[in-house]
Amino acid sequence: MAAPTVIGVEDLAAGVAQADLLGPGGAVDRPLVVVDLDRPAADETVTRRAARRAAECDRLLVGLTRAAYDRHHLSARLLDGLDLTLVPGGSCADRRVVAVDDPEATARALTRAAGESPEAAVILGRLLRTGPRLTVAQALDAESLAYSTLLAGRGFAHWLAVRGHRPPPPPAAADPVLACREGDVLQVTLNRPERHNAYGRELRDALVAALDLALLDDSVAEVVLSGNGPSFCSGGDLGEFGVARDLDTAHLIRTRAGAALPLHKLREKVTVRVHGNCIGAGIELPAFASRIVADPATVFRLPELAMGLIPGAGGTVSIPRRVGRWRTLYLVLDGGPLTAERALRWGLVDELSSCGPTRA
Repeated sequence: MAAPTVIGVEDLAAGVAQADLLGPGGAVDRPLVVVDLDRPAADETVTRRAARRAAECDRLLVGLTRAAYDRHHLSARLLDGLDLTLVPGGSCADRRVVAVDDPEATARALTRAAGESPEAAVILGRLLRTGPRLTVAQALDAESLAYSTLLAGRGFAHWLAVRGHRPPPPPAAADPVLACREGDVLQVTLNRPERHNAYGRELRDALVAALDLALLDDSVAEVVLSGNGPSFCSGGDLGEFGVARDLDTAHLIRTRAGAALPLHKLREKVTVRVHGNCIGAGIELPAFASRIVADPATVFRLPELAMGLIPGAGGTVSIPRRVGRWRTLYLVLDGGPLTAERALRWGLVDELSSCGPTRA
């Protein structure tokens, strides 16, 4: 693995991180640069210039310090401009910062992840910076257009080739989503436990139909979304990955026939109860709701970057609005598990409570 490119704050101010993003043939060169915050600028003027440069940079910029987090010693402007900052320790309230056991080892791991999917990493960084300035509908369009671009890219093609052929998922043996009205509460239950409630075409369409009931009926005061079986939702159904032939149509289906926008429109009414493995769409969609209750054993992951992709079910829109763009980037670059306890500290979920499978 190539060693991370590490620069100081004065290097950042001088524009070092902005040089020559694209190599021969348009390939992305060094998609991630580490900024050593223990090599500070000589004065505040240079620090402000570094912050401006950071905000304009196409590369991902990961700040790193070996000292315990101290907001008085780290420039707020610079933390805002960087894509993420790593500090040592167990936790940190500042959502621009992720506390890890070993910041240098983590920086190397994040550099490797970005280097393996450089186009997706750079596109993700720009989306996360742009998204907060857009409406939710606009941001979902931007995410989906980027996702369609990456579906046609080299990274996803390589992942498909390495994975090999997979048969399409079998038709659902029962209703893939159950909807039950109890007074003014609509109970909606994902019901493909044999596929860990993977967010495939059948489940997606049935979920949207159930949410449309609540959108059309003002007497529905609350929507409670949960899942049968061992997991709330294990993300996109891998049996359907790589089957899209018309990427423009796929974009319109994601944005106009997906669950993200109706969940956003219903957000004040929606409580999601999650458990088991919540992967990809399994947390991207719940994050639109006003309240998420997680079983203490729940594990969250955003693994799309390893496929040459980015979150495509709304995660670049919903998750930053809960935890900030900085920690969203960390979750995607890291790709590993996030515990329910840490998700609660970050604000990704709102409560921990036993809420296992709705049905055996």
